[in-house]
Amino acid sequence: MINEPYIQTLHPIAGKTNKKILRHKYEVIKENIVAILTHSAPTHTELMEALYNNVKDSFEGGVQWYGETVKLDLEARGIIERIQGKPEKYRLKK
Repeated sequence: MINEPYIQTLHPIAGKTNKKILRHKYEVIKENIVAILTHSAPTHTELMEALYNNVKDSFEGGVQWYGETVKLDLEARGIIERIQGKPEKYRLKK
């Protein structure tokens, strides 16, 4: 696919830059993270495992890498948040 659109992802820590990734890959990972967080508040490990299990058969690329990049972007955009505790968990922001 020539001239595929990219999205510049954001980082929740001010001054840090996140990666530019293909928009269609961003959307697949974002939809899956939001779907997972609609039904649960997983730890980081649980979130990445659930994401991997959801997309491993259809996603081309490193699921964990894309998952982390998109998770940070969703945090920066205020769509998801970390719940403080040991271990930290993630949820959709109300």
